[in-house]
Amino acid sequence: MIKLTRLSGKPFVLNADRILYLEETPDTMITLDTKEKVIVKDRADDVIAMVVDYQKSIRTFSAFGG
Repeated sequence: MIKLTRLSGKPFVLNADRILYLEETPDTMITLDTKEKVIVKDRADDVIAMVVDYQKSIRTFSAFGG
């Protein structure tokens, strides 16, 4: 799960495993595996970094029997 900010300024949490791809148009548009699109204030590079950190934390948790 990653914490993002909608264009309205409202924070929300997104399941990072559902992301298909990102586009900057110039806002960041996230397309989910359901084909739903979410537009956020966060830059695409920042979203990518959050997803990478999330994936690392999942692997670390699993490695320790979690």
